[in-house]
Amino acid sequence: MPSTVEQLSPTRVKITVEVSFTDLKPSMDQAYREIAKSVNIPGFRKGKVPPMVIDQRFGRGVVIQEAFNHSWQGFYTEAISENKLRPLASPDLEVTKLEDGDLIEFTAEVDVRPEFSLPDFGTLSASVDAVEVPEDLVDGQLDLLRRRFGSRETVERAAQDGDVVTINLLATRDGEPLEDATASDLDYTVGSGQMLDGLDEAVTGLSVGESTTFTSTLVGGPYKDELADVEVTVTKVQQQELPALDDDFAQTASEFDTVEELRADTRQKLTAAAAEQQASEARDAMLEDLVGRVEIEVPENLITAELDSRKEQITSQLAGAQLTLAQYLDEVEEGQSEEDFWAGLQDRARQTLKAQMILDKVAEDNACSVDQNDLTQLILGKARQEGASPQQIADHLKEHPHHIDEYMQEIRRGKALDLIVAAATVTDSNGDRIDLSAAPQDDLPMTTEPAQADPD
Repeated sequence: MPSTVEQLSPTRVKITVEVSFTDLKPSMDQAYREIAKSVNIPGFRKGKVPPMVIDQRFGRGVVIQEAFNHSWQGFYTEAISENKLRPLASPDLEVTKLEDGDLIEFTAEVDVRPEFSLPDFGTLSASVDAVEVPEDLVDGQLDLLRRRFGSRETVERAAQDGDVVTINLLATRDGEPLEDATASDLDYTVGSGQMLDGLDEAVTGLSVGESTTFTSTLVGGPYKDELADVEVTVTKVQQQELPALDDDFAQTASEFDTVEELRADTRQKLTAAAAEQQASEARDAMLEDLVGRVEIEVPENLITAELDSRKEQITSQLAGAQLTLAQYLDEVEEGQSEEDFWAGLQDRARQTLKAQMILDKVAEDNACSVDQNDLTQLILGKARQEGASPQQIADHLKEHPHHIDEYMQEIRRGKALDLIVAAATVTDSNGDRIDLSAAPQDDLPMTTEPAQADPD
């Protein structure tokens, strides 16, 4: 199957493919069969209409079109492989020649990954904060455990930090209650910061029967991520009586015999969590260093598509929060102009695509493969991230099988980043070198953009 490639730009090519009718015949035969099954012609049983009759009734051009629609993807993929091209998007197709019984010629214009060189990964470096677990953090975790085993005593005073209050919540907007945005008889630990932003400050100092109103972003229900005025009413105040932090408590609340063993285990878990966060930050920093060193021309079509997707997401979030972009920028981004905001968004889109192309090339150059165990581990990680069960993630993949390819690509990019990090130098703020080879990787960084506050 002859094919030629014309380089339209460093990132776009036009492929011309000639398909003989010999190669097209299997698809022509299938097209005749499918059409025969779908039509009723007197004198012929359904599905048994001869090709000559179909040509007479519907025109041979219809059959050729059906055959081409069914087969062009395979011919296009073969041409891509023969010419060692790496498409970045779907092609724009055009049939340029049709000689019935002889050949069909079509062209496919497509954005492709340009050629570029990678630096020696051993020259890359990144520095991250050292892992530190202060004792007050350990104490805080142990206090949370003590609260689970503590008792409560109702008190006749205003609520203060550490108390458990029973509250009613009513969310309104412009004075009108929001449907399904109320709650009654909720127990809440003052100072825990675990429900709504601003709730701790609102209930502190309230006595039974007293109410106050604060503005917050809702975290669930039909108005999730939207701003609302929330009225909170305290109906009970309870003082927590916590058990002593001693060996008896350790034996009651854990598998350990002594409080020192419990404290050591708590410290170890906090250290592991901090090390995981450190590893994630190191990978992000390493990828950012690499992206900054590589010159790649990113196809403008891809940048536009990525930017449009991000704009749509942000516009939807702002609409849900009943905010204009100007209001969001004034409140969250300290008065950043809309022009600068969109320019920054475009730059991050470009950096994202650039990072993905680099990781794809590294994966290809090093023959990174993906197996079923890799996919299983990613599903487990996503389930933890999203608070879902692994079965829910697996069921989603069955309903949307094209997402499997996206997951596989994500895994390959993660493996590519592992290779980069293994060869590079990562140090912490104390100057100590960090070995990330055994670090857990639930999050695979695919971009170099910094974390941002969502406009909610």
